[in-house]
Amino acid sequence: MILGFWLDQPVWLMFGMLAAAFAGAIALIRIVATAPPTRTFCLSLGGVVAPFFGSVSVLLALLTGFVASDAWERQRQALRAVQAERDSAVAAYDLSIATVSDMAHIRADLTAYLDAVVTDEWERMQDGEASPKAGEALGRLLQAVATPQISIGSGLAAHRALLDTVLRLRAARGDRLSLAQHAIDQSKWLTLLILAGLTLVALALVHLDRPRAQVTAMAVFGAAVVSTLGLVALHERPFDGPMPVSSAPLRAALAQMAARPVTEAR
Repeated sequence: MILGFWLDQPVWLMFGMLAAAFAGAIALIRIVATAPPTRTFCLSLGGVVAPFFGSVSVLLALLTGFVASDAWERQRQALRAVQAERDSAVAAYDLSIATVSDMAHIRADLTAYLDAVVTDEWERMQDGEASPKAGEALGRLLQAVATPQISIGSGLAAHRALLDTVLRLRAARGDRLSLAQHAIDQSKWLTLLILAGLTLVALALVHLDRPRAQVTAMAVFGAAVVSTLGLVALHERPFDGPMPVSSAPLRAALAQMAARPVTEAR
């Protein structure tokens, strides 16, 4: 829940919150290292060699790579799903025009579906929901395309190609909605933050006898972690995160169809 709130913030605030958290962690470590009640105990921990820092940082690097790969792959899948939906819609529209029989009603159902997606469903996806309006429009389109009479007027090959294209459209919509409804795995982010905190502690232990070097090392590491985790988090939620996938391809397809008469036939 905390991670969801963090991702809902503007980009600058999201980075600011993460930077503030690490700055607070560094300040807390310095207070513990210098406060009279704990200073003697902390100094008794001196002698930790530098390679000890690497043992913790390697775990952090491995998990960061895994999380980044997962987030960016989800972003790529979202882009591919939207593009596939757009391509299938345009292909179905063009096929309906290329056939001999009149398919104006199919083109009308197709444009109604795209309109429902860009005006209603895209906003609902912010909450991980599908649009009943878009679902009904897609259902009408499938029913219209599956009518056996199309094979009589246009031929079996054209009918099969049109039906396959609309089925690909439905599959692309399913992929898009699945990605939009994907729940964030907060455990992996919590593990990342815990490892980052432990790495800060490891840096502090390595530089216990050099306060300036200790602060400098923790500050540089904190800046690296904040920039890395912040950029990865931008792609964690492809449709409702700080950098959401745009509906521009579907809007362009709808505009392209609107520029051509619905009753256009070859």
